[in-house]
Amino acid sequence: MVTPAARREAVAHLCGVHGVSQRRACRAIGVERTSVRYRHRRGDDAAVRSRLRELAAVRRRFGWRRLHVLLSREGIHVNHKKLRRLYIEERLQVRRRGGRKRAWGTRAPMVLPLGANHRWSLDFVSDTLTDGRRFRILTVVDDFTRESLCLVADTSLSGQRVARELDALIIRRGRPLSCVSDNGTELTSMAILRWSQASGVDWHYIAPGKPTQNAFIESFMYGRPPRCKVQSDDVACLGLGAFMYAACVCGPSHDRWP
Repeated sequence: MVTPAARREAVAHLCGVHGVSQRRACRAIGVERTSVRYRHRRGDDAAVRSRLRELAAVRRRFGWRRLHVLLSREGIHVNHKKLRRLYIEERLQVRRRGGRKRAWGTRAPMVLPLGANHRWSLDFVSDTLTDGRRFRILTVVDDFTRESLCLVADTSLSGQRVARELDALIIRRGRPLSCVSDNGTELTSMAILRWSQASGVDWHYIAPGKPTQNAFIESFMYGRPPRCKVQSDDVACLGLGAFMYAACVCGPSHDRWP
């Protein structure tokens, strides 16, 4: 009899079967009467549970910490320990990824951009240097004007670094209404969630395994701009090599693509 519920059942059994008083039953098994008489005053938290289930259904790879940020953004302030308890009671734990990548249902439909800074797309491309070190490039594209807004190359690009680059880009160009990206670890980190909440920018994640939902950035990274005369003899392949060669030829503005 470790839990208080088990002790209450034992006291109730002694009182019902053997006909002893509650005081005597508590004394016999060594239980405090206050713990037996206690009645919890905890509410059912139906509204919080319902919204937590809705967010978990949309953001299937988010744990309770990230869901706590989303709830706080909507004005629902809950203690983190209480939210974790509700998260476990609702059985919303994120399952471990299997060996095969699958799309987890659909997400909210994206609205087509109607003007500049209505929607930005973000993604990463990577390659290897001659000495074997890998580097990555953060690309940011305006989906309406088809402009390359940012190209940041480094051997390490964390979520905090992405947030800093977006802040610098907003100072130069203005704040977008929304951003679109895949479910990479840098773009689903706590740093990006806090940045989205602080800046007021809506962040949309595409469904896992569906890069076509972020077709603008995919076309920019792996397509060939018509004004940049990239020949197959100049680069080994028309993948990342053509992307970097075209970005250099187009100059600082990186031009546009159809």
